[in-house]
Amino acid sequence: IFRGDYRLNQEKGGCPTGQAEVTTAGNLPAKYLIHAVGPRWLDGEHNEPQLLCDAYSNALFKANEIHALTVSFPCISTGVYGFPPQKAAEIAIGTILSMLPQYDHVAEVFFICREDENYLIYKNILSNIDDPNIQILIS
Repeated sequence: IFRGDYRLNQEKGGCPTGQAEVTTAGNLPAKYLIHAVGPRWLDGEHNEPQLLCDAYSNALFKANEIHALTVSFPCISTGVYGFPPQKAAEIAIGTILSMLPQYDHVAEVFFICREDENYLIYKNILSNIDDPNIQILIS
């Protein structure tokens, strides 16, 4: 991962908030790593929700562009960036569900929740979605 991050920072000057870039996955068991940069939470009045939405939608766009069949997302910005977990989950899920039908290649999206709080929030939101075109598995 570090080589990909280093190359991204050196060649492109980093990745702006709300944007996404693709690098190789280094030693990870994947072909690519998509770096999506979410916003730091200030007070919700500095475009944070839109920037988080942009981070997810740009990452999904990049995934489709490289013909990725499966994409996994962490809970972007909810850690040290302090984005409120409930609001972040609503934005993440809403963005992915609204954008996914536009893309031909991405077939599966996983939300990876390391913290119990995030897991319970995502589980609650996803279990309330009733759409016959979407298969939701919670584990």
